[in-house]
Amino acid sequence: MGSDHPRARAQGELRAASRLDLVNLNLSRAAGPALAGLVIAHMGGVPVVFALNAISVVFLAIALLFWRRPEPEAGSPRERFVPALRAGGRYVWHEPVVRRILLRAIMFVAPAMALWALLPVVASRRLGLAADGYGALFGALGIGAILGALMLGRARARPSTNGTLALGGVLYAAALAAVVVVPGFTAALAALVLAGLAWMAVTSTLQAELQLVLPAWVRARGLAIYTVTFMGSQAAGALLWGLAANRAGVQPAILLAAGVMLAGVVAGIFRRVPETDHLDPQPAVYWGDPRMAFDPEPDTGPVLIAVHFTVAPERQAAFLEAMGHLRRSRLRTGATRWELYRDGERPNQFVEMFSVPSWDEHLRQHAGRLTGTDRVVEEAALAFSDPPTWAGHLLPP
Repeated sequence: MGSDHPRARAQGELRAASRLDLVNLNLSRAAGPALAGLVIAHMGGVPVVFALNAISVVFLAIALLFWRRPEPEAGSPRERFVPALRAGGRYVWHEPVVRRILLRAIMFVAPAMALWALLPVVASRRLGLAADGYGALFGALGIGAILGALMLGRARARPSTNGTLALGGVLYAAALAAVVVVPGFTAALAALVLAGLAWMAVTSTLQAELQLVLPAWVRARGLAIYTVTFMGSQAAGALLWGLAANRAGVQPAILLAAGVMLAGVVAGIFRRVPETDHLDPQPAVYWGDPRMAFDPEPDTGPVLIAVHFTVAPERQAAFLEAMGHLRRSRLRTGATRWELYRDGERPNQFVEMFSVPSWDEHLRQHAGRLTGTDRVVEEAALAFSDPPTWAGHLLPP
């Protein structure tokens, strides 16, 4: 029981950090339009807003000029860009939990963008507001996001991941409909507070779960892919709902988006985000150093690793199932190909073969890409072999 406490604390810290990052992001999103509306209405109009924005970018550029990147730890050379990018893509492609989180992000963000994209039209045409009124509407979104973060942080009985996503989707769909169905500025403000709360609940939950499942070596790359997916869904959703509003009108487009959001909630019941409490993304260095008669160059490759198993007939069905899990582990951590062969002359003999692009990448598997989850999966597969497995490395001449 005590061994679970550090992991629970780490999960709590990651979720809290994720909520804090998203609070800052939503504060900037909400405060920016609100301040811009005040400046446009009372301090000189649109040119002043763009001038102030340009000045703020200058301060950012100065900060970046004086920032110094931390030096890498001794003995851990930095990965080259293209191989690192490919390795990150392979991990995301072969990790079902990450793929499901990306899918749920698309299912939420694409219809949710109807509100962000069409809110200026709702403010001007439906509510008759000027720039400062539009800024107040965006401010309500920010207030809702802050309330969502506070409620999630203080909730003692935290709902499950899928429960939070479903509840957030339903609340956001209700807010979408209320913005264009319930008349009045006050009603719009209340609906937008609800929308901001739901937005925070869903986006912080998705980002926190992603950080919990990603190992340290690929976390930045996985979050980058998530960010690209998130931003791409925003861009595509804004375009889609803008076209829909242009063809059918603002109110039908937003009501359709609310319907799509509810359909996504229903789909999420069948395409659930797997729970991550049983996963251990901490590094597990258990392979040991490879035994080689010579030292290959880092760029030597591809490297073919052959693992030999001897499995009794009555255990082979369970062995093949375990090897399916091991296949995903190999492909997540660097392998580009994976195959399992059975000896035609000795049916108890199996050979697992997987290919890694270079010797350097294979050494990274030995030195930190494997996790506690990978270790459990591999040990379960190796336990079927009697006598124990043995492995060999094949390199190009």
